[in-house]
This record gives sequence, C-alpha cells and structure tokens, in this order.
Amino acid sequence: MSKGLKNVFIAILVVFMSLSLFAGCGSDDQTGTDTGDSEQPVPTEQSDESAQPSEADDDNASFHSEQPLKFSLLYSSNPDYPYKEDWLLWKAIKDKTNVSFDVTVVPMSDYAQKRSLLISTGDAPYIIPKTYHPDEVQFIPSGAILPVSDYVDKMPNFSRQVKEWGLEDEINTYKQRDGKYYLLPGLHEILTPDYGIAMRTDILEKNNIPLPNTWDEMYEALKKLKQLYPDTYPLSDRYQAKSLLNIAAPTFGKAAAGWGAGDGVYYDRDNDKFIFYPTTDDYKNFLAYFNKLIKEGLMDPESFTQNDDQAIQKFVTGKSFAISANSQHLTGLRKTMDETVGKGAYEVKKLIPPAGPAGPVITGSRLENGIMISSKAKDDPNFEQLLKFIDWLWYSDEGQILCKWGVEGTTYKRTADGKFELMPDITFQWMNPSGTKDLRKDFGFGNGVFILMYGGPKYLAESYMSPEDLEFVSEVNSKRELLPSAPPILYDEGEREQANMLSTPLMDYVESMTLKFILGDASLESDWDKYVQDCRQKGSDRLVELANKVYQNTKDVLK
Repeated sequence: MSKGLKNVFIAILVVFMSLSLFAGCGSDDQTGTDTGDSEQPVPTEQSDESAQPSEADDDNASFHSEQPLKFSLLYSSNPDYPYKEDWLLWKAIKDKTNVSFDVTVVPMSDYAQKRSLLISTGDAPYIIPKTYHPDEVQFIPSGAILPVSDYVDKMPNFSRQVKEWGLEDEINTYKQRDGKYYLLPGLHEILTPDYGIAMRTDILEKNNIPLPNTWDEMYEALKKLKQLYPDTYPLSDRYQAKSLLNIAAPTFGKAAAGWGAGDGVYYDRDNDKFIFYPTTDDYKNFLAYFNKLIKEGLMDPESFTQNDDQAIQKFVTGKSFAISANSQHLTGLRKTMDETVGKGAYEVKKLIPPAGPAGPVITGSRLENGIMISSKAKDDPNFEQLLKFIDWLWYSDEGQILCKWGVEGTTYKRTADGKFELMPDITFQWMNPSGTKDLRKDFGFGNGVFILMYGGPKYLAESYMSPEDLEFVSEVNSKRELLPSAPPILYDEGEREQANMLSTPLMDYVESMTLKFILGDASLESDWDKYVQDCRQKGSDRLVELANKVYQNTKDVLK
C-alpha cells in the first residue's frame, strides 16, 4: 500500500470511529425528548409547575431561518392593547427566528367581517389566527384555505401535543366530509374552565350553611338563605342565566341548555346514535329543578331577562347571594363590593360546577381559537419554513414562553425553583399591580393573537393563573369528569343547509318553551306531552333521522 493511500485509509477509519462514538452517545427516543446529552441545559429538581418537556432540535424545539423571511399575518387589534409597530414582541421574534411579519391590522370589532372579505377576494395574508371553529367551514368550498391536516406531519410540536395530551377525539370534531380539518386549533393540556357560581361564603359561614357540592345541596343552601333573608332572591343571575343552564343541564344526563344548547341534537354514546335531547326525560327533570327554584322564591325570575348590571347591583347590595361569574367578573364584583359592603367585610368564592343526577360531570373542550392558512401560502418557496415557524411560535414551549412572558431579563425572570416572575416594574393581569409598564400594552407579550391565556402545557397555563384561579382549575380537574366529545356529523353543504332549516325554528321554539316551563308559564305535568308533539311536528324526528343517516354513512372518515 502506498504512503498516500495508507493516509487516506487512516483518515477514513478515524472518521468512521468518530461517527460510531457519536451515535453511541445519542438517544434512541423517537419522540424527540432530550436525554441530557444535548447542549441544552436541563433544569433539575423543578416544581411540577415549571417542569418543562425537553424537545430535540429535530422536533422543532427551536426555529431559526438561515435567511431572513417575512410572512404575512392578519392581526386582530384588541382595544385593550392596540397594535404597536415598535413592540418588543416583533423584535424578539425576529431575533430568535429571523422571521418578520407583513402585518395587516384589523380592529377586533371588525375582524370577522374583514377576514371574510380578504379571503373571498383572494387578498388574505398567509397566516390567519384568532379563528373559532366552525368559522372556517364557510371558506372551504372555495378552496381559499388549506386543509391543514395534510401538513401536520411537518409540525412536530402540534402533533406531539395532540398525541401526548390525548386530543385526538377532540381534533376529530373539526373534521369535514373529506376527513380533513382546516383549522389548527389552540391546544390545552388541561381543561381550564372559568365560569362558575359565585356565592357570599361569609353569609354561608355565618349561618352554618355548607358550601354546596351538588344541585340538591345548592337547593338546600338557597332554601335556608330564603328562610333567613325572606326579602331576597338568594340566586339572581346574569348572562340571562345562559352560563348557569349550560353548566347545570349536562349533570342531569342527556341534556344541554343555555350557551351549550346547540342544534338540539345529542350524541347517545351508549347506543352510538343521535337523539333530540329537548324531549328527553333528563331534560324534563332539569327543567323541573329550576322550576322548583322559581316556584319557591329561591331564584329571581328576572334572571332570564335582566341585564348584567341589574344582576350585579342586586348581588353587591345584598339583595342576592349567588350569581354566575368568571374570574374577571369576580374581580369586578369585589371591587364594587369594597365600596358597597366594605373592604374585608365580605367573602366571595367561585364554586366549581355542582354535581347532578348524572354525577360530577362537566362539558368543555381543550381546543380553542386557532389558525387558518391561506391556500396561496402553498405556492411560496418557503412554505415548509412557514409551517415550521407556525409550529414553533404557537405550539413549542420555547415559542410560547416567548409569547407569554417575553424576553428573560427584560420582561421576566426565573426564580430558583423555575417559576416565572415579571420584572418589578412590569404589570400584567393580577401580577405586580404597582408596575408602571404593562406586558401587553407596552411590549406586546401576553397577546391573544399568539397565545391562549390558559392554553398550552400545564406549567405554562398555571404560570398565568392567580392563586385563586389555580385552585379553581385544579379542583375542577381533580373532582369533575370531562364528558367525551361527541363525534361530528359530517354534513355536506346541502345536508347542512337542510339541518339548519330544521334546527333553527325548532330550537327557537325549544328556547321559548324552556323559559315558560322554568318560570311556570307552562306546566311540566299538563303541557309536556303537547310540547313533545309540537317538537316532532316542527321536525325533530326528521332532524335526528338526517343526523343519524349522515353519521352512519360517514363515521369511517373519523377513524
């Protein structure tokens, strides 16, 4: 062997041995989980709140384009923190990814209308966020938006979260007749409900009334309050009671109401078919419960018609002791009561949804508003980079930390146990109320276009929660069972129109009779059978027949 050939052979052998050694140090984990051999620092002994899943670079944990890229974005400008071109948000994203935005700014109040116009004229930006299902359905026939399900194999963070968080069935509810879905939803690892019944717990404690955990216990608590305070309606509700009825109905069985009333069609999981829930015995029992509250003076009959300010005024002046609320509105109640009742002279707590005859169940979804992608984007030579960028910004831990908290050392810091803290001069929501700069208004972070307030991984969702909200969400998740999502009915355009023509007048009638039954203007004993017959005459049987026909013919698409 010549000296030159020998040197070549030795060089090849050295390279081969180096590669073998490198491969031996690598991970066999195909999920992209960091084993500790990468150069990324792995935090140790963190609390559950701050424990972050580590992701390998090939799973898009980080994203950086070698060449500058600019992608068009439709931006919904919130009046509480209106768009600013000089926000640190834009610079931080550019510094991290080498991507900037060509932003089309639309006032939030005009967003849906402007979005439709831009899409219909072919002028929509590539990235169209803040879209709520099923708003995307109207844009599918024209081919103006992409079937994003065709491209999730290029989006490892999204795909990983769907799989690890068990969201497949919920994702199925977004599928269309072709078996595809056209909206990338925002994802929650845990259910983060916000609405409940706020009660004057100081009044309950003063009179030795236990916090109600079931609807029967709620009845007993309201009854006792009525006896003690006969000039009050213990429960006087806001939102026209639509939140209250939405929470209560599913706990009675095959029932829905209020904000969750829908089109009247309910999936009977035991029999794998759809039924018309407003004529079930479960719905009748649900109506009977609230009729009893009205009849005995435990619930204000004006709950279904009064505006929110009227309901609030009754609560903050002691004319009622229970009212529906979310966390933001609960803060507003307390602020007013500091003036009407006196700071420190009352206690208000938002209760988790009471259990009912069907058990401690709740309805809800771990999907939220998401992103449509314009079909024009597919022809862009940087289309695959666009997909990776969207996947990183909206679905990776790193991207969401940036969008939620900003730049470490500038807007936030990490504590010794890994928790997030705003810098002392920055305020946001309940945090650092004395701060002089607002995380959203002044920097653009915590922005609803790029984050879900309580969305994403559990530790990030909880990092935004006040101690009270954290307690509420934790209690709901540990003590209540989330009912499974119903499969979608994959109507084609003509079938959907037919179903809407049946369900719209039918549910108008159901809503009217629901109120009459609860208020006692119609009798559940003498008028129920006629009501059921009227529903059939108005098309309830035809609606259910159509739903089941379509479901049975298309259910294989959901597999």
